[in-house]
Amino acid sequence: MKTMSQPSDPAEESLAEGLRELLQNAEGQRISMNQFFDSFREKGFGILLMMFSLPSALPLPAPGYSIPFGIILALLAMQILFGRRTPWLPQWVLRISFKRSFMEKMVPAGILFLSKTEALVRPRLRWFTGRVGQLLPVFLVMLMAACMMVPIPGTNTVPAMVVFLIGMGLSQNDGLVLCLGSLAGVGAVVLTLLIIKFGKEVIKGWLSVG
Repeated sequence: MKTMSQPSDPAEESLAEGLRELLQNAEGQRISMNQFFDSFREKGFGILLMMFSLPSALPLPAPGYSIPFGIILALLAMQILFGRRTPWLPQWVLRISFKRSFMEKMVPAGILFLSKTEALVRPRLRWFTGRVGQLLPVFLVMLMAACMMVPIPGTNTVPAMVVFLIGMGLSQNDGLVLCLGSLAGVGAVVLTLLIIKFGKEVIKGWLSVG
């Protein structure tokens, strides 16, 4: 029987163990984005997409974090589209920091979440993980990042889960997961548009009553 402390999936192990070690080694009451980036940049874009989408994908309150994470995800997706091989983030992003108390809640929940995904991922349908095959899912990452930054309740979790799926597929060359993530991304775009549309109608109704 597999345990959480001994994950067999490479993506799970590199991300879960990396997050655990980062939290253990961090000092002070805040953890900077630069510490995240230094710990994971060598593991590639897929792992970074998983990591920066994870806080919003988890069923944990994360007020104020969706916008910076959405910006980072959009920047990473643009680099993939333009064929950049090494992830890069500007200094103003790297200076962003997060409360240690938030990380202490996120890391255990993230490791548990990762442990449930290990059986889903393996290299397959590699034609979809090539340069051309990545275009649609990576473009959807940009759309999902934009959805995450919309300040309306209900527009964060689903897009973040889509990005997590796509990042998982990229990190493990799993074309099937990329396909599923892309389908989920199309559905998430429709869901977000519906939330925005009906949200505006509700607000207009409140204003007209007032």
